[in-house]
Amino acid sequence: MGLLRIGDKVISNDRLTSLIEQILKRRSVGATQEEVAAEFRIQRSFVSNLEGLGEVRRGKRVAIVGFPISNKAEVQEIGEEHAVDWIYLMSEEERMEFAESKSGVDIFNEVLSVLANLKDFDVVIVIASDWRISVLEKILDREVFGIPLGHSPITESKVVDLRLLREILSSVCEGKKNGERGRQRKFRIFKKRPRGRSRSPR
Repeated sequence: MGLLRIGDKVISNDRLTSLIEQILKRRSVGATQEEVAAEFRIQRSFVSNLEGLGEVRRGKRVAIVGFPISNKAEVQEIGEEHAVDWIYLMSEEERMEFAESKSGVDIFNEVLSVLANLKDFDVVIVIASDWRISVLEKILDREVFGIPLGHSPITESKVVDLRLLREILSSVCEGKKNGERGRQRKFRIFKKRPRGRSRSPR
């Protein structure tokens, strides 16, 4: 049960962990600190302090979507280091396995689900062929950064430029981290163009 004795008190570590998860879950779905404090019969300052202890960054909601990628583990690790909100990656083998195991309707529904999820984020980093990056830039009404893996069609997994990924994430993941405020660096190479400007065909 994860019991700890502190003086004359016996504390359940499992119960404490569960309560903290419930408190943060309520905050993550939109409840105010005051509402959570009243619900759990605690002080609002405790909720605030709890969030402060766990905070890794502030700022924009960021997603990474990419395929086909051979160094998925490294991309995933870098995304987690920068506290990216959502990461969706596939290798060519996983992509082909998914395509072969699903019906056309299932594949279409999965694509729609991914696109719907991406609408929840302020910044989307797309790691894909140049054509797919261009398409997602047009579909998503969001700030889009692209890391091209080559010209479409791509038929094998590609290595992602991790240095470029780190530069983009350092630019967009602004806010407090480890008690300090990060500096945002301008990054323009693959940044989405403002509406009204068309890209010349290539």
